[in-house]
Amino acid sequence: MPSGPPETNTPFDDGALYDILFDGFDYGLAFYLGLARSAGGPVLDVACGTGRVLLPCLQAGIDVEGLDLAAGMLAVLRKKAEALGFRPRVYEADMASLQLGRRYALIMIPFNAFVHNLTTDHQVATLSRCREHLEPGGLLAFDAFFPGVAVITAPENTRALELETTHPETGLPVRLFDTRSFDRVRQLQHSEIDIEMLDAAGNVVSTHRSRTTTRWIYKFEMELLLRTAGFGRWEIFGGFDRRPLARETDAMIVQAWNGRPAAS
Repeated sequence: MPSGPPETNTPFDDGALYDILFDGFDYGLAFYLGLARSAGGPVLDVACGTGRVLLPCLQAGIDVEGLDLAAGMLAVLRKKAEALGFRPRVYEADMASLQLGRRYALIMIPFNAFVHNLTTDHQVATLSRCREHLEPGGLLAFDAFFPGVAVITAPENTRALELETTHPETGLPVRLFDTRSFDRVRQLQHSEIDIEMLDAAGNVVSTHRSRTTTRWIYKFEMELLLRTAGFGRWEIFGGFDRRPLARETDAMIVQAWNGRPAAS
Protein backbone atom coordinates (compact mmCIF):
# COMPACT_ATOMS: atom_id res chain seq x y z
CA MET A 1 0.00 0.00 0.00
CA PRO A 2 2.56 2.66 0.94
CA SER A 3 4.22 4.98 -1.55
CA GLY A 4 7.90 5.82 -1.45
CA PRO A 5 10.75 3.74 -0.04
CA PRO A 6 9.30 1.01 2.21
CA GLU A 7 9.97 1.27 5.93
CA THR A 8 11.31 -1.65 7.93
CA ASN A 9 8.57 -3.88 9.33
CA THR A 10 5.56 -2.12 7.87
CA PRO A 11 2.03 -3.42 8.53
CA PHE A 12 1.92 -4.47 4.87
CA ASP A 13 4.86 -6.89 4.80
CA ASP A 14 2.85 -9.92 5.90
CA GLY A 15 -0.27 -10.30 3.79
CA ALA A 16 -1.57 -13.28 5.76
CA LEU A 17 -1.32 -11.35 9.04
CA TYR A 18 -3.00 -8.34 7.43
CA ASP A 19 -5.86 -10.55 6.28
CA ILE A 20 -6.51 -11.83 9.80
CA LEU A 21 -7.53 -8.27 10.62
CA PHE A 22 -9.04 -6.91 7.42
CA ASP A 23 -10.07 -9.69 5.04
CA GLY A 24 -13.77 -9.20 5.80
CA PHE A 25 -13.57 -5.44 6.42
CA ASP A 26 -16.24 -3.80 4.25
CA TYR A 27 -15.16 -0.13 4.57
CA GLY A 28 -15.99 1.53 1.25
CA LEU A 29 -16.50 -1.81 -0.50
CA ALA A 30 -20.01 -1.13 -1.80
CA PHE A 31 -18.95 2.34 -3.00
CA TYR A 32 -15.96 1.12 -5.03
CA LEU A 33 -17.73 -1.98 -6.32
CA GLY A 34 -20.59 0.22 -7.49
CA LEU A 35 -18.18 2.53 -9.34
CA ALA A 36 -16.45 -0.46 -10.93
CA ARG A 37 -19.75 -1.96 -12.08
CA SER A 38 -20.75 1.29 -13.79
CA ALA A 39 -17.29 2.22 -15.16
CA GLY A 40 -17.99 0.84 -18.63
CA GLY A 41 -14.35 -0.10 -19.15
CA PRO A 42 -11.23 -1.47 -17.47
CA VAL A 43 -10.57 -0.74 -13.81
CA LEU A 44 -7.30 -0.36 -11.87
CA ASP A 45 -7.22 -0.96 -8.12
CA VAL A 46 -4.22 0.95 -6.75
CA ALA A 47 -2.93 -0.27 -3.38
CA CYS A 48 -5.00 -3.39 -3.97
CA GLY A 49 -3.41 -5.22 -1.03
CA THR A 50 -4.68 -8.77 -0.62
CA GLY A 51 -7.70 -8.16 -2.83
CA ARG A 52 -10.33 -6.84 -0.42
CA VAL A 53 -11.91 -4.84 -3.27
CA LEU A 54 -10.28 -6.42 -6.31
CA LEU A 55 -11.56 -9.96 -5.69
CA PRO A 56 -15.25 -8.94 -5.40
CA CYS A 57 -14.76 -6.99 -8.64
CA LEU A 58 -13.45 -10.11 -10.36
CA GLN A 59 -16.37 -12.10 -9.01
CA ALA A 60 -18.70 -9.48 -10.49
CA GLY A 61 -17.18 -10.02 -13.94
CA ILE A 62 -15.32 -6.69 -14.03
CA ASP A 63 -12.15 -6.23 -16.08
CA VAL A 64 -9.94 -5.21 -13.15
CA GLU A 65 -6.20 -5.13 -12.55
CA GLY A 66 -4.28 -4.34 -9.37
CA LEU A 67 -1.16 -2.55 -8.22
CA ASP A 68 0.61 -2.60 -4.86
CA LEU A 69 4.11 -1.90 -3.56
CA ALA A 70 4.06 -4.76 -1.01
CA ALA A 71 5.07 -8.13 -2.46
CA GLY A 72 3.71 -9.93 0.61
CA MET A 73 0.24 -8.52 -0.01
CA LEU A 74 0.26 -9.45 -3.70
CA ALA A 75 1.38 -13.01 -2.92
CA VAL A 76 -1.68 -13.52 -0.73
CA LEU A 77 -3.93 -11.89 -3.34
CA ARG A 78 -2.70 -14.27 -6.04
CA LYS A 79 -3.27 -17.30 -3.81
CA LYS A 80 -6.80 -16.20 -2.91
CA ALA A 81 -7.60 -15.39 -6.53
CA GLU A 82 -6.35 -18.77 -7.72
CA ALA A 83 -8.58 -20.50 -5.17
CA LEU A 84 -11.52 -18.68 -6.74
CA GLY A 85 -10.48 -19.61 -10.28
CA PHE A 86 -8.95 -16.26 -11.26
CA ARG A 87 -5.48 -15.19 -12.41
CA PRO A 88 -5.64 -11.38 -12.22
CA ARG A 89 -2.98 -9.14 -13.70
CA VAL A 90 -1.31 -7.36 -10.80
CA TYR A 91 1.74 -5.13 -10.68
CA GLU A 92 4.29 -4.60 -7.91
CA ALA A 93 5.05 -0.88 -8.11
CA ASP A 94 4.90 2.46 -6.32
CA MET A 95 1.71 4.37 -7.05
CA ALA A 96 3.75 7.55 -7.54
CA SER A 97 5.68 6.01 -10.44
CA LEU A 98 2.76 4.23 -12.08
CA GLN A 99 3.71 3.34 -15.66
CA LEU A 100 1.49 0.77 -17.34
CA GLY A 101 0.66 0.23 -20.99
CA ARG A 102 -3.08 0.66 -20.59
CA ARG A 103 -5.71 3.29 -19.87
CA TYR A 104 -8.62 2.75 -17.51
CA ALA A 105 -12.19 3.93 -17.21
CA LEU A 106 -11.80 3.91 -13.42
CA ILE A 107 -8.79 4.08 -11.12
CA MET A 108 -9.53 3.63 -7.44
CA ILE A 109 -7.29 3.97 -4.38
CA PRO A 110 -9.34 2.53 -1.48
CA PHE A 111 -8.94 2.40 2.30
CA ASN A 112 -6.94 5.59 2.96
CA ALA A 113 -4.00 4.35 0.91
CA PHE A 114 -3.39 7.75 -0.70
CA VAL A 115 -2.23 9.16 2.66
CA HIS A 116 0.91 7.01 2.42
CA ASN A 117 2.24 9.57 -0.05
CA LEU A 118 4.36 11.51 2.43
CA THR A 119 5.48 14.51 0.37
CA THR A 120 3.77 16.98 -1.93
CA ASP A 121 5.91 15.67 -4.79
CA HIS A 122 4.68 12.12 -4.19
CA GLN A 123 1.07 13.28 -3.86
CA VAL A 124 1.17 15.20 -7.14
CA ALA A 125 3.08 12.41 -8.89
CA THR A 126 0.48 9.83 -7.86
CA LEU A 127 -2.41 12.00 -9.00
CA SER A 128 -0.64 12.90 -12.25
CA ARG A 129 0.23 9.28 -13.09
CA CYS A 130 -3.36 8.26 -12.37
CA ARG A 131 -4.74 11.00 -14.64
CA GLU A 132 -2.37 9.97 -17.43
CA HIS A 133 -3.66 6.39 -17.15
CA LEU A 134 -7.34 7.37 -17.36
CA GLU A 135 -9.38 7.20 -20.52
CA PRO A 136 -10.93 10.52 -21.63
CA GLY A 137 -13.73 11.16 -19.16
CA GLY A 138 -12.33 8.44 -16.88
CA LEU A 139 -12.73 8.65 -13.12
CA LEU A 140 -10.22 8.61 -10.27
CA ALA A 141 -11.80 7.81 -6.89
CA PHE A 142 -10.14 7.54 -3.49
CA ASP A 143 -10.72 8.17 0.19
CA ALA A 144 -8.67 9.76 2.95
CA PHE A 145 -9.33 10.56 6.57
CA PHE A 146 -10.13 14.19 7.38
CA PRO A 147 -7.66 15.68 9.91
CA GLY A 148 -10.14 16.92 12.47
CA VAL A 149 -9.06 18.24 15.86
CA ALA A 150 -9.83 14.94 17.58
CA VAL A 151 -7.41 13.19 15.23
CA ILE A 152 -4.43 15.52 15.18
CA THR A 153 -4.55 16.59 18.83
CA ALA A 154 -4.93 13.07 20.23
CA PRO A 155 -2.57 12.19 23.09
CA GLU A 156 0.85 11.21 21.82
CA ASN A 157 2.75 8.05 22.71
CA THR A 158 -0.39 6.53 24.21
CA ARG A 159 -1.12 2.93 23.31
CA ALA A 160 -4.73 2.76 22.05
CA LEU A 161 -6.78 -0.29 21.10
CA GLU A 162 -7.84 0.23 17.48
CA LEU A 163 -9.37 -3.13 16.62
CA GLU A 164 -10.31 -6.39 18.31
CA THR A 165 -11.36 -9.42 16.30
CA THR A 166 -11.07 -13.21 16.27
CA HIS A 167 -8.60 -15.30 14.35
CA PRO A 168 -10.45 -16.82 11.37
CA GLU A 169 -8.86 -20.26 11.92
CA THR A 170 -8.51 -20.57 15.70
CA GLY A 171 -11.35 -18.34 16.84
CA LEU A 172 -9.01 -16.84 19.43
CA PRO A 173 -8.81 -13.09 20.12
CA VAL A 174 -6.58 -10.79 18.07
CA ARG A 175 -5.99 -7.16 19.02
CA LEU A 176 -4.44 -4.25 17.18
CA PHE A 177 -2.93 -1.36 19.16
CA ASP A 178 -1.65 1.92 17.71
CA THR A 179 0.81 4.20 19.50
CA ARG A 180 0.86 7.51 17.64
CA SER A 181 3.11 10.56 17.52
CA PHE A 182 2.75 13.63 15.34
CA ASP A 183 4.79 16.10 13.34
CA ARG A 184 2.06 18.72 12.99
CA VAL A 185 4.18 21.09 10.91
CA ARG A 186 4.85 18.44 8.25
CA GLN A 187 1.32 16.98 8.72
CA LEU A 188 2.66 13.53 9.54
CA GLN A 189 1.32 10.84 11.83
CA HIS A 190 3.78 8.15 12.96
CA SER A 191 2.23 4.91 14.15
CA GLU A 192 3.78 2.01 16.02
CA ILE A 193 1.47 -0.95 15.46
CA ASP A 194 1.24 -3.94 17.79
CA ILE A 195 -0.83 -6.94 16.74
CA GLU A 196 -1.35 -9.28 19.66
CA MET A 197 -2.41 -12.93 19.46
CA LEU A 198 -4.15 -14.15 22.62
CA ASP A 199 -4.93 -17.58 23.98
CA ALA A 200 -8.30 -18.76 25.30
CA ALA A 201 -7.49 -17.38 28.75
CA GLY A 202 -6.75 -13.90 27.35
CA ASN A 203 -2.97 -14.15 27.68
CA VAL A 204 -0.77 -12.61 24.98
CA VAL A 205 1.13 -15.41 23.25
CA SER A 206 2.78 -13.38 20.48
CA THR A 207 3.15 -9.76 19.37
CA HIS A 208 3.85 -8.53 15.85
CA ARG A 209 5.25 -5.00 15.80
CA SER A 210 5.51 -2.70 12.79
CA ARG A 211 5.68 1.00 11.98
CA THR A 212 4.11 3.23 9.39
CA THR A 213 3.73 6.93 8.62
CA THR A 214 0.87 8.76 6.95
CA ARG A 215 0.34 12.36 5.89
CA TRP A 216 -2.97 14.12 6.40
CA ILE A 217 -4.51 16.49 3.86
CA TYR A 218 -7.09 19.27 4.19
CA LYS A 219 -9.95 19.80 1.74
CA PHE A 220 -8.65 22.91 -0.03
CA GLU A 221 -5.14 21.47 -0.04
CA MET A 222 -6.60 18.43 -1.81
CA GLU A 223 -8.19 20.70 -4.42
CA LEU A 224 -4.83 22.37 -5.08
CA LEU A 225 -3.18 18.96 -5.47
CA LEU A 226 -5.83 17.88 -7.98
CA ARG A 227 -5.50 21.12 -9.93
CA THR A 228 -1.69 20.86 -9.98
CA ALA A 229 -1.96 17.27 -11.27
CA GLY A 230 -4.04 18.47 -14.21
CA PHE A 231 -7.56 17.57 -13.15
CA GLY A 232 -10.17 20.10 -14.24
CA ARG A 233 -13.20 18.74 -12.41
CA TRP A 234 -13.63 16.99 -9.09
CA GLU A 235 -16.03 16.47 -6.21
CA ILE A 236 -15.13 15.97 -2.55
CA PHE A 237 -17.64 14.29 -0.25
CA GLY A 238 -17.87 13.70 3.48
CA GLY A 239 -18.81 10.03 3.20
CA PHE A 240 -19.45 7.16 0.83
CA ASP A 241 -23.10 8.26 0.71
CA ARG A 242 -21.85 11.37 -1.16
CA ARG A 243 -23.00 13.81 1.49
CA PRO A 244 -21.18 17.17 1.57
CA LEU A 245 -17.96 17.38 3.54
CA ALA A 246 -19.23 19.72 6.24
CA ARG A 247 -17.97 18.33 9.55
CA GLU A 248 -14.47 17.62 10.73
CA THR A 249 -15.64 14.17 11.83
CA ASP A 250 -16.42 13.31 8.20
CA ALA A 251 -14.27 11.23 5.92
CA MET A 252 -12.94 12.74 2.68
CA ILE A 253 -14.08 10.96 -0.48
CA VAL A 254 -12.62 12.28 -3.73
CA GLN A 255 -13.83 11.82 -7.30
CA ALA A 256 -11.89 13.49 -10.12
CA TRP A 257 -12.37 13.22 -13.87
CA ASN A 258 -9.90 13.26 -16.72
CA GLY A 259 -11.58 15.94 -18.80
CA ARG A 260 -15.34 15.86 -19.03
CA PRO A 261 -17.06 13.05 -17.11
CA ALA A 262 -18.46 10.31 -19.28
CA ALA A 263 -22.18 10.58 -19.98
CA SER A 264 -24.25 8.55 -17.53
